[in-house]
Amino acid sequence: MSTLKSVLQEIKTELMEKNKVREDSHESMRKATSLSKQAILRIHQKKYDEAEKLMAEAKEKISSLQKMTEECPEIIYGGMFSAALQEYSEANIFYTLVKESRFVTAKELNVPSVDYVLGLADAIGEYRRLALDALREGDVEKGEECLATMDEIFTELLALDEAYMLVPGLRHKSDIARRIIESTRGDITLEVRRKALEDQLKKFEPPNGPNAKPRKNNS
Repeated sequence: MSTLKSVLQEIKTELMEKNKVREDSHESMRKATSLSKQAILRIHQKKYDEAEKLMAEAKEKISSLQKMTEECPEIIYGGMFSAALQEYSEANIFYTLVKESRFVTAKELNVPSVDYVLGLADAIGEYRRLALDALREGDVEKGEECLATMDEIFTELLALDEAYMLVPGLRHKSDIARRIIESTRGDITLEVRRKALEDQLKKFEPPNGPNAKPRKNNS
């Protein structure tokens, strides 16, 4: 016959094991999130090989956590893991769009649909940064292409209709995305007008450039 002490000792052992799993899993979640963020930064820096390595490391962490869900689903499936999956999705969506001009799927990434959708919404912000970098380099056309991608993502997310309401947090992210898109549209419009004015002014410059000195009349 079990004593109360032995019963509680067994429970204590179980709880301590779960606590160890919780600590390890949370560390893996933090690491996966950090790796994905670093990958996004490398993509912006055009260091694609480094981005691939970082995403591969993040994938290992995610896969390990997914295997742990069978034993401790109540620990693994929580806000922190969802955040890691969203960041991982965002990094892969952004990378595949930049390198292959296509949208990677949730199935390819082996992530839940909800986390994929939320990561997709966040990718709009990364495209604003791409657009601003393009404008700084004087490449208005690329900036407009970035804006078109942002519009496409936003429009298709809204087209989810009833399913839109089944993704917690999507409305908030969409509100942010709308503001980001409008700000980007404004930035591109200003740059297009500035460039048009600059081109117009060039027509009135002297043949040898704006600093050319008028010739002296020797007669």
